[in-house]
Amino acid sequence: MNQQNELLTYAAVIGDIKDSRTLSNREAVQERFRSVLQSINQTYAEDIAAEFVITLGDSFQGLVKNKRVVLTILFEIELAMSPVEFRFGIGLGEISTPIQRENSSGMDGAAYHRARQMIDTIEANEAKYATSETNTMICSGTGYQPTDNLLNAVLSLGTALKSKWTQRQKEIMYTYFLHGENQYKTADALNIGQSSVNKALNAAKYYTYKTALSDASLFLAQLDKEELA
Repeated sequence: MNQQNELLTYAAVIGDIKDSRTLSNREAVQERFRSVLQSINQTYAEDIAAEFVITLGDSFQGLVKNKRVVLTILFEIELAMSPVEFRFGIGLGEISTPIQRENSSGMDGAAYHRARQMIDTIEANEAKYATSETNTMICSGTGYQPTDNLLNAVLSLGTALKSKWTQRQKEIMYTYFLHGENQYKTADALNIGQSSVNKALNAAKYYTYKTALSDASLFLAQLDKEELA
């Protein structure tokens, strides 16, 4: 194992665009996605170990060293790319190859293996009639992990909540997110009243979702190396 990585655990993210082959504007979507990932890499430069990049077709991956921001990054990607839908697999663990910040495609390790396992699990569950709906799953280790079950239950409930959001609500939420969660700046950017912003956020249960996301992120960040063995 690379000595630099030996004492560190990371959050590897592997994702893909759902039903990408059915998109009528696939090329335009991919170009927009590249721009979004570039923005993510700049905004979270201090938190990322290896930049988010498109890998094969409509798949992408990245490596995050600050686990507390992983779910926020994915939430921002979802809002920025809506109505395009994604699957996200998150794997916690070590990286067995040297870290390549600008080219993660050649990297390997337990974190990436677990992230890929989660993508495969999501896809398998989509084919079942009776299973919980989710577009994001986390794996922190091998075998039975109660912490994983707890986090994935929260993410599943979050997916159910997000499925009720309208495109307009997502637009308002994304603008609100980009403007530091300031309702007045959001209203100015969208040329609407502040009360309309507040109404949309409350109707979407935005604050309930963000609180759950924040609590799950804090819990995720507190997982230590022993729990990821």
